[in-house]
Amino acid sequence: MLIEWKKNGKPGLVGIVTGTIAGLATITPASGSVGPIGAIIIGFSAGVICYYMCGVIKGALKIDDSLDVFAVHGVGGILGTLLVAFLAADTFGGNGGADFNALAQLKVQAIGVVTVVAWSAIATIIIISICKVVTGLRVSEETEIMGLDEAEHGENAYNFE
Repeated sequence: MLIEWKKNGKPGLVGIVTGTIAGLATITPASGSVGPIGAIIIGFSAGVICYYMCGVIKGALKIDDSLDVFAVHGVGGILGTLLVAFLAADTFGGNGGADFNALAQLKVQAIGVVTVVAWSAIATIIIISICKVVTGLRVSEETEIMGLDEAEHGENAYNFE
């Protein structure tokens, strides 16, 4: 919200929702391991990084992610998974213990991130391939122009007459 306020001169709902959901998505992988200080650092990092990633994914990468799902949940989850390697330390109130090794834990967390990203990508490709064969991935141009509410459900969401 603060980023949007500084950028646009007023806080907006996008910034509030993005920050809130990003904070929740980012703290989830670390929730049992970090203390209050670590949680604050994760929440702040999530708000800033996920907000900017929304622009990167839509603008620079030109990916149509209408609800910013990957920018918030994907990037947030990856961020939280990697940050727990450092923020679980006793210094930040985490439960890492006296023999906690942040670099060793970062290696474990990074392997986990790579594994999940690979698994998700492969599963997504398989699911999309099946859907493409069974139902297709797009409606016809005529149906798109008419609107899915009317074409698929026989009703209008908005009446502009």
